[in-house]
Amino acid sequence: MASTDDLELIARTVVEGFLHGLHQSPYVGSSVEFASHREYQPGDDLRHINWRLYGRHERLFVKEFDAETNVELHLIVDASRSMMAEGKYACAAMLAASLAHLAARQRDSTGLTLFADRVLEHLRPRGTPDHSMELLYGLSRQHDHPPARTARVLHEVAELVPRRGMKVIISDFYFEHDELSKVLSHYRHQGHELILFHVLTPLEHRLPVSGPIRFRDMETGEEIVTDAEEIRDEFTAAVAAWQSELDKLCKGFEFAYVPVSSETPLPRVLHDYFHTRTKLM
Repeated sequence: MASTDDLELIARTVVEGFLHGLHQSPYVGSSVEFASHREYQPGDDLRHINWRLYGRHERLFVKEFDAETNVELHLIVDASRSMMAEGKYACAAMLAASLAHLAARQRDSTGLTLFADRVLEHLRPRGTPDHSMELLYGLSRQHDHPPARTARVLHEVAELVPRRGMKVIISDFYFEHDELSKVLSHYRHQGHELILFHVLTPLEHRLPVSGPIRFRDMETGEEIVTDAEEIRDEFTAAVAAWQSELDKLCKGFEFAYVPVSSETPLPRVLHDYFHTRTKLM
C-alpha cells in the first residue's frame, strides 16, 4: 500500500492529468448558449462547471455567481478482506485521495470512513491541511481487513454523517441486492448526492481463455478449482448482468454508478464519473 506522501503525490498527479484532459477538449457551439458563462480556467471552482454544456460540446464553461457555497464531501471506502485482492484497495485508496485533492482545490471539506463488517475509522469533514494529511494517513494505514458480508454497516455510516452533502462509496459491492437497495433508500431519504464507484479487478471482469482457474473467497478462504473455458462465457455474462443491475438500482434513486477496473488510469475514472453525473443532471 502506498505511503501518505506517495498518496499525496499520486492524487495531485491524477487530478492535474484529469483537469488537463478536460481543458484540452475541442469546442463547438453558439454564443447564445453560453450567456452567464465564461470559459474554464485552471484553478476555477469545479462546482461551477456547467456539465450539461460539457456533455454537449466537450468544452468546459463555468457559471458566474455572486457568492460561493462550500460542499461537504464524505468518502466511504470499503477496506474489507475482498478488497485486498489484486490491488482493489490500492485503487480505491488512490481514487479517494484524488477526490479529496480535487475537493481541496475547491476549498471544500472532506471526511473519510473506512468500513468492513464495522466502521474501522471515521474522520469528520474538515478543510485544513493537517486534516488532509490525516485523511491520507487513514487511507494508507494497514488494517486487519475483517470480512464484510453485509451492507448493513452502511446504515451506521449514514447516521455518522447525516448532514446533507456529497457521499462517495468505493467498494466491490459484494452485497445482497435487497440490502444495498435499503442502504440507497436511506441515503436518498437523508437528501444526499451519492456516487458509487464499483471497483473490480480485470480477472473479475473477464476470465482467461482456457486452463484451470482457482477461485478463492477472500472473506472466508474457501476455494474451488474449475476450467476457465467451461465457465468463461457464463461468468462474463453474469458479471455484466450484475453491473447492469447495480446501474439500474442507482438510477432508480438518481445516484451515479461508475464501474472501475483496478487497472484503469484514474484520470479516466474521474472523466467517466463526470460523464455519468452529467447524464443525471
